[in-house]
Amino acid sequence: MSALIIGLTGGIASGKTATTQAFERRGIAVADADLAAREAVAPGSTGLAAVVEAFGEAALGTNGHLDRAAMRRRIFADPDARAQLEAIIHPHVRTLLQAECEQAGGPYAVAAIPLLTEGGRAAYPWLHRVLVIDVPREVQLTRLLARDGIDAALAERMLAAQAPRGARLAIADDVIVNDGTLDALDAAVGGLDLRYRELAATPRLP
Repeated sequence: MSALIIGLTGGIASGKTATTQAFERRGIAVADADLAAREAVAPGSTGLAAVVEAFGEAALGTNGHLDRAAMRRRIFADPDARAQLEAIIHPHVRTLLQAECEQAGGPYAVAAIPLLTEGGRAAYPWLHRVLVIDVPREVQLTRLLARDGIDAALAERMLAAQAPRGARLAIADDVIVNDGTLDALDAAVGGLDLRYRELAATPRLP
């Protein structure tokens, strides 16, 4: 069982995936909220049934899976729909993430949670620290356009739908400013890895 659990978050296109990969290269287990969210709405799950009840059969693709593209367009155009979907999925995701982290081996585990700020740190009382991957907004926008091949209007709506940069930084115990190279990011992760190993070896009060 991991002695220390780190919550990792950041805005869209901030480099969270590259950061988690750097931790994994160092032998650290990473529980991914995006993967947990897929599991939470897998065909036959109670989560998917709740989504269909709330949004109708249009939420499903022809293969019986959640139509993610259609739902993404819908929730970024309608904040109420976004909040409703998150209220269905997030409790399932939190339960899955906590179980995966607590069962992981190694000195510590990382829970990658893109919407940690939006959900509130208090919703994750089992996290010992929060690491925020920070990036200037203009860099974020450039990366998002290049990564997803979407138009600027949708990209702006996606950025606007997330918590402000300042709100993410306000919940951070640790921050990596990821506006440079992948080598620089890897070096920053290396430094934190050493620190987290030290913290994991330090006895804590229950």
